[in-house]
This record gives sequence, C-alpha cells and structure tokens, in this order.
Amino acid sequence: MDVKENKATYIEMKTSLPGPEAQKLLERRMASIPRGPFNTVPTFAAKGEGALLTDVDGNTFIDFAGAIGSLNVGHCPPRVVEALKAQLERYLHPCFHVMMYEPYVALAEKLNELTPGDHPKKTFFLNSGAEAVENAVKIARKFTGRKAVISFERGFHGRTYMAMSLTSKVKPYKNGFGPFAPDTYKMPYPYYYRPPVGMSANELDEHILQKFDDFFLAEVPGEDVAAVILEPVQGEGGFVIPSTRFIQGVKAICEKYGILLIADEVQTGFGRTGKMFAMEHHGVVPDLMTMSKSIAAGLPISAVTGRADIMDAPGIGEIGGTYGGSPLGCAAALQVIAMLEEERLSERAARIGAAVTERFGRLQQEFSCIGDVRTLGAMSAIEFVKDPVSRTPDKELTARILQEAHQHGVIVMSAGIYGNVIRILSPLVITDEQLAEGLDVLEAALRACSS
Repeated sequence: MDVKENKATYIEMKTSLPGPEAQKLLERRMASIPRGPFNTVPTFAAKGEGALLTDVDGNTFIDFAGAIGSLNVGHCPPRVVEALKAQLERYLHPCFHVMMYEPYVALAEKLNELTPGDHPKKTFFLNSGAEAVENAVKIARKFTGRKAVISFERGFHGRTYMAMSLTSKVKPYKNGFGPFAPDTYKMPYPYYYRPPVGMSANELDEHILQKFDDFFLAEVPGEDVAAVILEPVQGEGGFVIPSTRFIQGVKAICEKYGILLIADEVQTGFGRTGKMFAMEHHGVVPDLMTMSKSIAAGLPISAVTGRADIMDAPGIGEIGGTYGGSPLGCAAALQVIAMLEEERLSERAARIGAAVTERFGRLQQEFSCIGDVRTLGAMSAIEFVKDPVSRTPDKELTARILQEAHQHGVIVMSAGIYGNVIRILSPLVITDEQLAEGLDVLEAALRACSS
C-alpha cells in the first residue's frame, strides 16, 4: 500500500502499531485487565479533536469509528468542554434521587420535545444503552401486565442479561453465558442483500410480517406480548436497513395486539442517519425509545423516553439508579443537542453518506469482493464476499483491510454476524478533506489486500 498516493494532510504515522510507548501500556493492560474487553487498534489515545485521534507515540489517525457511534459531534467539542468545566465548578453529583438538579429536568424536556410524536412524553436517565433497554422492558411489562418481549435476528441491544437475551449474535456476546432471560423471542428482520432465493424486497417484507401472525398462533398469543424492540437500522448486525413498509408493518401489528413498540436508537440517534432519530425516516412513532452513545459526546448517560402514561406505570423507586442522569452527562447532552441543531449536523450526515456511497459504489464496479454498499445518512457499510454469485461472506479479507487501514492511519471497525462488513461511523463534524483522506486510505487498503 503506497501511502504517498493518499497525499495525507491529517494522518501522521510515526511508528508502526503498536509503537514503543503503546507497547509498554499494552503489557500493563494485559497484566491488569481481563482479555474480555476487545480493542480495535493496538494503541492508546493521548489526544482527540474533532475527527482526529493522536496516540501516545504521536501517531495521528482519522477516526471512522467514533467510539462505536458515540461521537457524532466529534472528540472534545469546545462548547461541550466549556459546559463541563462550568458544571464541575458547581457540583459533581448530588444524585437525582437525593437532591434534584435542573440540568436533568432541562434535558428531559428537550428529549420530550425532540423525539417523534406530539403526545405527552416523559424521560428518565441511566448510564448505558443496555440499562436503557433493561428499563424500557421493565416499563413495558409494568404498563401492559404482560411478560413476553420480541426482538429480531441480528439485533444487538447490550451485554446485560435482559439485553443479551434480546441480542441475536452468539459469539462473542452470548456464548457460554446462559441461561438467558425467559419470555424473550426473536423474529426475522429483512436483509435485502441476502433474501431467500427468488424473493423480492417487497415479498420478503410480506413474508416476515406474515410470520408474526404465525408466531402468535404457534408460540405466544399476541395478548401475552408486552413489547417488540427493534433497531431502525441494525448496528452490530451489519448496518442492515429495513424498508418503511416493514417498520410500518411492525407498528401495525403492535397496534393490533396492544403491544408496545420500543425503538432502540442507541446507535442510530442524534443525527447519525440524516434525521435526529432514524424512526423519522419511516413516519413511525414508537411508544418507547432508548438512547445513549452520541447523546453526550462520549459521557456515560442514556435515556428512555416514552408516552407519559406508559412512563408513569412504575411506582416511586421502581426505576432509577444512583448515577443515572449525572449532572455532567446532562450538561454535555444539552450542548450536543444544540450543536446538532445549530450546525445542522443531520444534513451533514447525509452528505457524508453520499460521499461514502459514491466512492464505494464506484469501487463495487471494479472489485467483485464488494457485495453490497448500504448507507442511511452517515451510517455506512461495505459488505465483502468471496464472489458476487454465492455471496459467501469474506471475513478474512475484511480483517486484512481493517488491519491495513489501521497501520496507515484510519480507525475503522467491522460488523455483521459474519464479520464481513466494514462500518463507517465518522464524527459528523469531519471535514470534507479529512473524509476524503480517510476514504483514500480505505480504498488503498482494499487495493492492497485484494490484489
């Protein structure tokens, strides 16, 4: 791979990975931290700014991972940093359950306003996406008096036990950790690149929606199901994008049986898909919504927002948590939302996605290993296969491309149950020049690894 052809202006690689300082830290990491937490690149951050990350050896990368979609407004946005400094001087954490504080209320009001639907809504806060999912299920069960919860194949909802039970991928998320939460079930989710033989996209939607009725006859009656939870775009599942027809069909089934629809917008929310929330693309209003990741520029906070009557179903003390809705997280989130609105970053997301689609759509004509290019806003994926006829997933090629890109200064990650999808989650504040340079490196990595 000839990095000179990339005419790099932002990337600066002073060492191979890991560099000498990173190697020292890696040895300490292996001695003191379990192997379980995975790491995408074998180095350690020293500084982040916008879409750039510099490691402890002075290597500067373009970040196409964005902390797995947590940094839509980029690393260390100045207005968020200033808001955090101001909050630090007031109070750190009185705990909302002990003495309340205004930023919690202000952020709840803002999310009630921003999320889809003009009905009365309420919001409360937790620490992570998995916690939001756990509590959305609790609320749905409390409100409906029902037990069963339906999720979808290839879906990812977190690593805690209920969230893991709703998640579809066995390795690495579920292998050896059972038994799982009872009364959880999975339905198919449309994957238009890999349909049953001879089935069109519309026919696939109809087939899956029909299976719901069969499920209610064969497995669990509809009146026993508390909620259906879905990702408007499957994240870890490979950035699989459903049709509006499918999402609206699921909503209609929920309404028919009195089932609550939970939209898991942990990865899709806050401008990533070209709308503030991905459900807006489909004109569907969920009963409950879970949010986290890019809500607060990387600070640990999550939210559940929903119809006020549903959210009020749990009694006092039945939902909550000591650190939920920390003042720092709330202060950061308010600034993130202001940035998204004032800088029109949802519109920026659409332009980023168009650039990725143009580049890899063109390369798809040249490289038969590119099976599919999928984009909604700045949620972009390239799926690699051994050949375009069998569409056999090529996990090995994908891994080689990723490693080559990392060594040449672009941080990017894989996805999909086959591990053959490269997903791009660059900050929405990435400049056109940084985006082009990062795509140049990714293209060069593809050429080097497929030659």
